Amino acid sequence: MTPEQIESGARTVAHLADYLAELKLAAAALIERATASRRGYFTPSEEEAVRRLQVSYWKSRSALFDVVISLRDVSSRDGSKPSEDLMPSAFLVAYAAAILLVDAARFLRESFEPLPLVREKLNEPEPHFGIPKDTYTTVQKSLTSPRHAWHLYHAMQYFREHQADLSARAVDPMLAPVMAVILRLQSRLDVPVARLAKTRLDVRTRRVVSRLRHGLLTKALYGIQKLVSSLAAGVYVRHGHRPQLPQAVADRIGELLQPGDVIICRKEYAITNYFLPGYWKHAALYLGEPAELEALGIADHENVRPRWARLLSPDALHPHRVLEAMKDGVQIRPVASPCASDAVVVVRPRLATGDVAEALARGLCHEGKPYDFDFDFTRADRLVCTEVVYRSYEGIGGMRFDLTSRAGRLTFSAEDLVAMALKCTHFEPTAVFAPAYDRELAVGTQAGSILQRTQRCCD
Repeated sequence: MTPEQIESGARTVAHLADYLAELKLAAAALIERATASRRGYFTPSEEEAVRRLQVSYWKSRSALFDVVISLRDVSSRDGSKPSEDLMPSAFLVAYAAAILLVDAARFLRESFEPLPLVREKLNEPEPHFGIPKDTYTTVQKSLTSPRHAWHLYHAMQYFREHQADLSARAVDPMLAPVMAVILRLQSRLDVPVARLAKTRLDVRTRRVVSRLRHGLLTKALYGIQKLVSSLAAGVYVRHGHRPQLPQAVADRIGELLQPGDVIICRKEYAITNYFLPGYWKHAALYLGEPAELEALGIADHENVRPRWARLLSPDALHPHRVLEAMKDGVQIRPVASPCASDAVVVVRPRLATGDVAEALARGLCHEGKPYDFDFDFTRADRLVCTEVVYRSYEGIGGMRFDLTSRAGRLTFSAEDLVAMALKCTHFEPTAVFAPAYDRELAVGTQAGSILQRTQRCCD
């Protein structure tokens, strides 16, 4: 784990705590209108409302999984142990994420258990957003599992015994919202079940603890991570996989990139895989380095000036930046963020330099906004990854994006952007590395040929 992972996780937990509260209000309104249970069928508007709830909940749940999984490593990439000072902060973030998972699952049960028609609809698959069949039933079974409750036992115990010290740490503005989530919702954990689980699994507990040979804090984090690993079974394919481009490929892509390019990527075995169908899942807007932005004449732009310090890199050897929406929101990140992937394609806007500069300046006004787990392109206060591209470029130099309705939402996916580039509609392919189709980096016409193959595989 790293300080950056903890900070990202804290932002995600804070965003999702607010968002899940909104989702509860929407669900309550849906229940009031749920005449469908008496009528025996859904009207189209009722079905769309249930589907929106299903998609939003599933995406939020997967993001919380991802928060905990990102903190699961007890050693850094060079094999060294993380700083002991990071462990309590990581615990607070992971514990809050676990509490949000339990609270949301219990809310679903409390709200929809008396409504069989709604339950059936929530159990239907939604392939466009990666939601499998029987989601509602699977989530509810997790609530009654003694083994899952047992995994939380040490976390609950650690928090009770160290609450004063943890509260002092939560004076940090980054952790204060996380602690607020814990204090507000920790009563939602089923303590009697945890005690039962401890009694039934006491022998196994001793075996696991003896193997860990660490203190209660490590046991607490281990339990949360074990819980999430169990809940995520079937959606996380291979633990420990670290997406990364071959160094020669990464270097060559770095040489090819120009400000305004869009990096589209795929991570194998991802727990969320960004919730959309097709081969390509995620996109980030390449900003370049400060010198390039100065050359574009936007360093003093009103959208850029207050963000200039975040565009500067503390590492002069790696100054390149992207604007990228991930689960913790829209942030200026190192280009290594989207390039930490198994497959990458670069598409370039077919625009004059001045238009690209205008698009980048416009896009930067969205920095700092939360991620949109509702995937609603009609609102601009929360954004998904492809919406950063859409809101940066739409209308500039005649650019137009055709939004597609999926599960009752107007969307624009990474696959849609690839399709535009293949048709040379406002974008064109520059380079692609897709090792499932070609082990070499392809550029120009060859890049387009490989991209066509990736799209055919998912038709």
